[in-house]
Amino acid sequence: PLPQSVVHSWGLAIQQQLSKNVALEVGYQGSHAVHEFTVQEANDARVGTGARQQRRPALRMAIKPGERRLQILQALAAMLESPEADRITTAALATHLDVSEAALYRHFASKAQMFEGLIEFIEHSLFTLANQILEREPEPAAQIARIVTALLQFAEKNPGMGRVLAGDALVFEHARLNQRILQCLERLESLLRQPARALAEVRGSQAPTVEAQARASAAISLVLGRWQRHVRTGFTRKPTEHLDATLRLLLA
Repeated sequence: PLPQSVVHSWGLAIQQQLSKNVALEVGYQGSHAVHEFTVQEANDARVGTGARQQRRPALRMAIKPGERRLQILQALAAMLESPEADRITTAALATHLDVSEAALYRHFASKAQMFEGLIEFIEHSLFTLANQILEREPEPAAQIARIVTALLQFAEKNPGMGRVLAGDALVFEHARLNQRILQCLERLESLLRQPARALAEVRGSQAPTVEAQARASAAISLVLGRWQRHVRTGFTRKPTEHLDATLRLLLA
């Protein structure tokens, strides 16, 4: 859907009585518009032997470069949400956005950069959630449970991005994208080792470091397995299925 056009208007007036029959008034009027539509002349005749079509106004919306980049990433994520989606081409993405392929390359040098932009958003979202949980939740067992839950819920609510995290969407893409996802998983496992070690120490473990590594590894294996099952079942098996019972086993 197109963004809603919004116009804000405001005014200020000051009046001063100078004498019985004379008054002075000063006023100011202002306005600010967002997502206004503009009409531009465009010739939509196609190159060929056919007759030249009559020129007619084309309704276009002025979009800032940053907004267009965001629209491209949103469209990529939306296309990935189709369980039947095969490899997404720039031509298909351009058609989805109703723009030319050249318009895509004005914002991204390659399709790999588009995926990198999507991965950056995913990483920012996941680590923001995880760090907030570590800051706000004092109990290490609850920290682990809530972080695992957040990772699974993210993929469940954003199945297109879940396909990226599971690696399914990157099978035919540049190798560095898969490496980027592996690094993301390693960072998440490292983050989980913090509460896992604290939990081991609270329980009096004789080898808290080893136990923390094992529990963090098990947690990430659980998350990755649930992500992959969600994708391979066409998003029918939810990542959060039987989650409470699963977390009890993980934290036992």
